[in-house]
Amino acid sequence: MLEKLAAQFEAASARYAEDNGIKRDQDWFVLKLQEEMGELTQAWNRKTGRGRAKGRSAEELNRDLANETADLLGHILLFAHQNDLDLDAAIERKWLFRPVAG
Repeated sequence: MLEKLAAQFEAASARYAEDNGIKRDQDWFVLKLQEEMGELTQAWNRKTGRGRAKGRSAEELNRDLANETADLLGHILLFAHQNDLDLDAAIERKWLFRPVAG
């Protein structure tokens, strides 16, 4: 189920990298996870009053948090795809359910 979504993220990421002259080597995938986690943390801190809101409304802060969460999810799927990890099987092992579409 997740492999199809990962392939969509891969296509978008490859296109973005090509358009911007970014070399996506093995380290890039894990380093992007760290970067995106930092951005998610920053958005969380702003939303919860632990960081400067920079004049952003509550709605904008919530949208920022959703955007950064989507970025992190995308990069988790890219990392798994790049490393041939079967996340569906891992979820079944670790979370004791089988991911399904819909």
